[in-house]
Amino acid sequence: MSDIDTLDEDAARLELERIANEMAAHDIAYYQNDAPLISDADYDALRARNESIERRFPHLILPNSPSLRVGAGPAQGFTKVQHAVPMLSLGNAFYEDDVQDFLERIRKFLGLDASEQLAMTSEPKIDGLSANIRYEKGYLKIAATRGDGQEGEDITENIKTISDIPVFIEGEVPDVIEIRGEVYMAHNEFKLLNERQVASGRPEFANPRNAAAGSLRQLDSKVTAERPLHFFAYGWGEVSAMPAATQSGMIQCFKKWGFSVNPHFQVVEGASALMATWSAIEAQRASLGYDIDGMVYKVDRLDWQSRLGFVARAPRWAIAHKFPAEQAQTVLLDIDIQVGRTGAMTPVAKLQPVTVGGVRVSNATLHNEDEIQRKDIRIGDSVIIQRAGDVIPQVVKVLMDKRAPDALPFVFPVHCPVCGSESRRDLKADGSRDAIRRCAGGLTCAAQARERLKHFVSRGALNIEGLGTKQIDDYWTLGLIRRPEDIFSLKEKYQNAPPDSWTYGSGKNKGQLKESVLKLFENIERAKFPDLDRFIFGLGMRHIGETSARLLARHFGSLDDMIDRALKMVAQDQETRAALLEIDGIGETVIDAICDFFSEAHNVETLSALKALGLKPVPLEAIVGDSPVAGKTLVFSGTLEKMSRAEAKVRAESLGANVSGSVSANTDILIAGPGAGSKKTKAETLGVQVLDEEGWLALIEGY
Repeated sequence: MSDIDTLDEDAARLELERIANEMAAHDIAYYQNDAPLISDADYDALRARNESIERRFPHLILPNSPSLRVGAGPAQGFTKVQHAVPMLSLGNAFYEDDVQDFLERIRKFLGLDASEQLAMTSEPKIDGLSANIRYEKGYLKIAATRGDGQEGEDITENIKTISDIPVFIEGEVPDVIEIRGEVYMAHNEFKLLNERQVASGRPEFANPRNAAAGSLRQLDSKVTAERPLHFFAYGWGEVSAMPAATQSGMIQCFKKWGFSVNPHFQVVEGASALMATWSAIEAQRASLGYDIDGMVYKVDRLDWQSRLGFVARAPRWAIAHKFPAEQAQTVLLDIDIQVGRTGAMTPVAKLQPVTVGGVRVSNATLHNEDEIQRKDIRIGDSVIIQRAGDVIPQVVKVLMDKRAPDALPFVFPVHCPVCGSESRRDLKADGSRDAIRRCAGGLTCAAQARERLKHFVSRGALNIEGLGTKQIDDYWTLGLIRRPEDIFSLKEKYQNAPPDSWTYGSGKNKGQLKESVLKLFENIERAKFPDLDRFIFGLGMRHIGETSARLLARHFGSLDDMIDRALKMVAQDQETRAALLEIDGIGETVIDAICDFFSEAHNVETLSALKALGLKPVPLEAIVGDSPVAGKTLVFSGTLEKMSRAEAKVRAESLGANVSGSVSANTDILIAGPGAGSKKTKAETLGVQVLDEEGWLALIEGY
């Protein structure tokens, strides 16, 4: 390297470009093709030369420099990144019938006849950590975790340390493209990592996924750089100009740009072919060298993906076909009852610890009292457990031939084990009893109150960083937080507390407040302005999930309007109730849940207290668009010939329309196909505009 001292700036620039390109090629050969072109010593020599030149000419460091992969200094924390396109989850299939139903739903939605081909892609579902990597003009700009699907954490410096992720994409590439995929750790490298952990006196990682996730979320990217992480690309987020018309075409682009894609990716036709790929990979599962938990099937044509759109938080055009859960045998030591935020009393098996699918399991769900009786589960039994969907452990069956003579039948409590209130099983509409027994104590039950608080601050709700499950338990025990409004008066409680009650340290640091608590106060202050749908979801009303919360937020518009209309419904205002029922996706069950919540005086008092403390939920942004149906309420009735009713609804919503299931004075347009019947008659009576399918298509043409 003696000649480095003689390099001028132009020569140094050319040399750095040459080394960056050469090492990128070597990375592809080593990490993707398993065919290294040079020895490790020669590779290290290239890296050393690059670093020496950069030390002499630091202003010439390239955006795709190999030195960027060795890690930067520790960060202060992970900043939030809003995804330009949400990172959604997938629906699940467990049996061949589920796959067949999935394909039939697609055909029905698109109006395909049996003779028309429906090409599908199939690839292993990697059990790792999802990441979104944004490139602008070919350069890696920012990378983020999936987070809650809407917002993730900035892991840019850590992602740059992964050798099979290019920091610069060469060739024809869109000005903006977000590559999505899975960060994972290979089995052999995981084993070596755990050996190093043990040798250094640190705890072992439970499984490769946990190791990958922990490695990717290091504040010091130099630690990440030391971990053997890999990446498979499988999808995309925002793209300024699509470079291909199919899923398989996009995968080929990823491969051409230098990304690793799964070698088992293929395009097939029909349920039997998909099942064949599933069976073949399941047979190879143990020898792949990395963890997978199923196969992912996607519609290959991107124009069809666009037409199919999404339902709730998952695409209609993709599904995850899971492998059978792994099982293990252990002993059921006891049965505890956990009380949830809605009062549901769930029996939990306390097990002799056992490893299932690489995870140490000591608890498993028993679902409900009927399940315990049906399986005749007793304390002391030898049982088979599995991780349902490879996630939630459950008891599958009792090994009757191993039952001990003193195994005890379990008597389900008729009173809440936490507050002593009576427990009951509600009557359903058909007159049968609900499978779930619930505590009738409401918020007088400490377990329900505490679980509701955890839900209120959870990721899908107010998402208050630093106030998770453990912190809620701690503050509850200290008597500092018992109701939602207590969260927003926490700082005031501290300011009025006796000296040293929330402090730490000694000597000159005696009396200082922990930095984490100061940060929490800041996060609580920011949480005073949540999106209205997140706030509604956070209230924890039964039967109201994230999707219905968003529908309600659109309908109500503001917190004050929600309170006003909900109280009207409690007072039996049928007009308000009927207006809410018009929303497609909102039924009697949801409305009853709203009425139940607002009929409790303490819930209304909590909302008033939150408002007084400065909490102001932010209305959802108005649907912006210049389409002729933006902001209007549409109803579809009868048979459509050019597209299915489901597709027509998705199309209308994508253009900013609200789609209702019934005609009323608030309806703007009825699209009536043959057989529209009474809805058309009612629309004509009310003076609502009526269009046939041709008129509907003409109205939205060009949008």
